[in-house]
Amino acid sequence: MKQVLDILQDSTIVSKSGKDERSRFWGVYKRVAEEHDSEFLERYTTDMDIVLIFSGLFSAVSTSFIVAMESNLSPDPSDTTNALLKQLVQIGLGNLAEAGSKPADPASTWFLTAPTLWIQMIAYASLSMSLLAAFGAVLGKQWLGYYKSNRYGRGSQEQQGKRRQEKFNGLVTWYFDAVVQSFPVLLQISLLLFGIALGAKLWYEQASIAWVIIGTTVFGFLFYSLTVMACLISTACPFQTPTSTILYVLRIDRFLHLAFKRVSCYFQWLMMSLHAVLERLSSIVRLGWTLSSEVFRGPVPPFSYSSTRL
Repeated sequence: MKQVLDILQDSTIVSKSGKDERSRFWGVYKRVAEEHDSEFLERYTTDMDIVLIFSGLFSAVSTSFIVAMESNLSPDPSDTTNALLKQLVQIGLGNLAEAGSKPADPASTWFLTAPTLWIQMIAYASLSMSLLAAFGAVLGKQWLGYYKSNRYGRGSQEQQGKRRQEKFNGLVTWYFDAVVQSFPVLLQISLLLFGIALGAKLWYEQASIAWVIIGTTVFGFLFYSLTVMACLISTACPFQTPTSTILYVLRIDRFLHLAFKRVSCYFQWLMMSLHAVLERLSSIVRLGWTLSSEVFRGPVPPFSYSSTRL
């Protein structure tokens, strides 16, 4: 409310009519609120549309990956058919002993490996988060629509302004910005989990190909982490992301500032200590060269045995 009052005091669009000050105040308030709400609604509506489109495309890719690995969760029925056909061929050839030595049902000897189980769990978690992000985006569009249609209500201009300010204060009190920004974060986590699952699957099948996926995933994660840390360290950083917004709300930036300050102080102390050690070594080397030049400046005098007698 204080920011709105400051804007209204500096505003030059107030009409010089015969209206009282109260009416002019709420008239200017509505103009300023309309400008703010238009930008606010457009920004978040665009973000929710992006989340919906990307989550739909990504869910299709993730689902195809899960379907391709579905056969690893249960024994293949064709293996049983092939085993029975092999036994019939062996019986037809008269190899009864060899036919009876192999199980007719390979499913009895099949078991689910731990890597396959973990890869499937990560893949399903990735798909679940992408669907949850899409669900959150749908809710976000509904919330924005409700705010747009009900922020003024009915009544006089003053009543509409007060109702709109109450709605806007509710957005701040209930951390609407952080909640809506969490939906793109879910989508980013889903993308990271998908990269981990894909890299792990290829690692057990073809390690040389898996290194490409692992390297790309690690590079993307490090790059994203550095941009988030840069945003927390400096508010002027242009690489603002939904993750940095949520961390601002959680006050993580204060902890990061303190940690960065301590690391900076420790680094300065380390550099000063290293500089002092280098200076000491340099002085020792210079002293050694000075002594060497003094000792070997002239010829060595002959040693007299008589002069050393008592």
